[in-house]
Amino acid sequence: MKQQTKTRGTAGSPGKLRTTESGGSSSKSKQNSKGGSKWLEYVALATVPLVLVLGNSMLVPILPEMERKLHISTFQASLVITLFSVAAGLIIPISGYLSDRYSRKAVILPSLALYGIAGIGAGIAAVMHAYGFLIAARALQGIGAAGTSPIAMALVGDKYKDGEESEALGLIEASNGAGKVVSPIIGSLLALLTWYAPLFAFPVFCAGSFAAMLFLIKEPSKENKEQALPIKQYVKDLGKVFREKGKWLISAFVSGSLGLFILFGVLFRLSDLLEKAPYKIDGVAKGGILAIPLLFLVITAYITGRKIKNNGKLMRILMITGLAVMGAALAAAAFLHKNIYALIGFAALSSLGTGLLLPCLNTLITGSVDRQHRGMVTSLYSSLRFFGVAFGPPLFGWIAGKSDTLLYGIVSGLSVAALLIIVFLVHPPKKAGDAPG
Repeated sequence: MKQQTKTRGTAGSPGKLRTTESGGSSSKSKQNSKGGSKWLEYVALATVPLVLVLGNSMLVPILPEMERKLHISTFQASLVITLFSVAAGLIIPISGYLSDRYSRKAVILPSLALYGIAGIGAGIAAVMHAYGFLIAARALQGIGAAGTSPIAMALVGDKYKDGEESEALGLIEASNGAGKVVSPIIGSLLALLTWYAPLFAFPVFCAGSFAAMLFLIKEPSKENKEQALPIKQYVKDLGKVFREKGKWLISAFVSGSLGLFILFGVLFRLSDLLEKAPYKIDGVAKGGILAIPLLFLVITAYITGRKIKNNGKLMRILMITGLAVMGAALAAAAFLHKNIYALIGFAALSSLGTGLLLPCLNTLITGSVDRQHRGMVTSLYSSLRFFGVAFGPPLFGWIAGKSDTLLYGIVSGLSVAALLIIVFLVHPPKKAGDAPG
């Protein structure tokens, strides 16, 4: 028999929701997730955001060669990345709804299959020099990508409680960052074989993630009453969620999106500078330098996820600290950006701040919404994150064309704005992330 108690937070605060079952679901969760099996599950879940990152970042090094081989413009080559991102961003909320209505794996597994199969199609199109077929396949890959990482985040919220969800989400965030570290390097190395090799290699990664999710992850069962919520009731309930919690949820969404917007904008600007005189560093060497700030993100996100558990007070301290570090590092970069070594150091500090921020936001968002609406809420959050990543590089490039001092001054100001959003609008309860599964 299931009992549910609910304690609402203060205005603008994540409410605290708890569910217990006779026999103790918390202890059962711990028993089912002990030792090596728990970490195998974590690794299986972490492969999902990894393949999402590989789907775009691994292709960046081959775009110049693609232009030459297919006789296309730089703009046409950029559509190979852009159409993927736009298709994913638009479809993510639909995937979230479907995962709420049916099950997480019922969305993740077909999405991974579509992602990989469309990748084979993209590789064949490249061999045939069929540009139209190539971008159509990439758009299909984007549709498949929509049902991967955001739904895996919701599945973590369903599956783990008592602080284990923050541990798993920290590893997922670290996997996301690690993918960004290694994907350009992998893409460059594979391109040594032939320029379209990354397109054919990607489905192999999808197959590995598909197998890991299929065999290693058991999804928690749902109550019968949860299995077919009418869409009108679903929308009504979702509206209620946002009326009650929208103030802090939307604030958390915006803060997470700003964090990634700044992270990838800074990395894009650093990448651009490394390619120009007097440095002229490209390929694997450039990937290695960009890996430095991303490594700070990976390590910090992993440790943060391990340490925060359900400690709402600690989450608040770490989010504020992370944004303060980002703001200070970027403010310093506004004055010292001409020294490339200093700029790399400031980018690393800013990434460290992002690593403190994101696991806390992920845990708060996934843990404060019930299972029936968690897929949609995490998907909306992921959509904003996705667009933050997509718009960071072009906007940074445009502002940098005017002044690097102006650029870093603006993003430092955005970090401070996100800090103020957290200070005034996001107040985690003492024990956070306890929504019912």
